[in-house]
Amino acid sequence: MISEVLTPKTGSSPRANNPRKRLISGLAAGAFGALVVILGGWWFTAAVGVIVHLGLLEFFRMAQFKGMRPATKTTLVACQLLLITTQWGAVQPGWPAELSAVILPLSGAAVCAWLLLQPVTGSIADVAASIFGLFYLGFLPSHWLALRNLSAPELAPGTAWLCSSGLAITFSTCLMIVACDIGAWGVGKRLGRHPLSAISPGKTIEGAIGGVISSMLMGLICGAVMGWPFGGLPGLLLGAVVALIAVVGDLTESMMKRDAGLKDSGDALPGHGGILDRIDSYLFTPAVVSSLISLAEPLFQTLMS
Repeated sequence: MISEVLTPKTGSSPRANNPRKRLISGLAAGAFGALVVILGGWWFTAAVGVIVHLGLLEFFRMAQFKGMRPATKTTLVACQLLLITTQWGAVQPGWPAELSAVILPLSGAAVCAWLLLQPVTGSIADVAASIFGLFYLGFLPSHWLALRNLSAPELAPGTAWLCSSGLAITFSTCLMIVACDIGAWGVGKRLGRHPLSAISPGKTIEGAIGGVISSMLMGLICGAVMGWPFGGLPGLLLGAVVALIAVVGDLTESMMKRDAGLKDSGDALPGHGGILDRIDSYLFTPAVVSSLISLAEPLFQTLMS
């Protein structure tokens, strides 16, 4: 989540009034995240599943504030199936890794069928909210599992002696998002003058630039540690992409909250708001990183040979 820096006109944020709670809950969330990423496997899948479930409940709460009637239970189950099949396909010998790709359209059809069978037939808004929930908190987060299960030593030769390429790339991606968050907060607080978007006036252009630069530097460090070519230079480019996608994810959630008339998506995390307020930058990112890594893999193989 790209930190907000409030201007005098917007008043103080409820989150900013509890810096101690925010720090403690933030450290606890960070430690938990680092632990499950390191553990990987079904532990990581279970943790992502819990976060997805809670995030979906918050998303549907926002949709219901707008008068929509999404297929809540069906979508909740479908998202968990997406995560389970993604993990199962990655670790179970002989099991088709593409199974999750089949689950996605079937889940979409199930959502529409549920809405068709209701006493009051679902509207376009109900279908849209349900399908977007499936995409936003099912399909996108499933790419964290795909990243974590990567097994290609040539993608992280510098850390092969310590951990798998999947762990190295997943951890590096998380560090880039964290660096972006901290950079945006630090630069925005000191130099922020120009609002980034009317959707979230507290975010500034200066803060966003600080976040992008911080993420690029972290990407360069991670790329060098993983042994990427040209001194880790590809990590610099990846850091820029991660930061930009993180900003899009953060503003997307802000747009939905603004439309629903909510300050926070929930109150699950003291000082941070809801689950979606904390993970908004982590939703679009893994799908983009996973795609870029897949495209870069043949090039890395050539350069490393």
